[in-house]
Amino acid sequence: MTDCGCDKAKAELEEYLHQELSAEDFRDITEHLAHCEDCTTEHLVGLTLTQKLQRACPEKAPEQLRSAILERLQQPSL
Repeated sequence: MTDCGCDKAKAELEEYLHQELSAEDFRDITEHLAHCEDCTTEHLVGLTLTQKLQRACPEKAPEQLRSAILERLQQPSL
């Protein structure tokens, strides 16, 4: 494992917050955050905003709408 650096950590912060990275990228950014105060501060801001939005908007889309959106996303582009 190598330190991913600030550019990568900041570029992938949103995916990191939502755990949408590969296991390797997630570990690299976690390691970087453990040693970089600047990136850790950005991570905490992003985490706070994400948590506040989740609490403010607990509703979920109806299952029929969710299914229709997922189906549409899987269709090939024209």
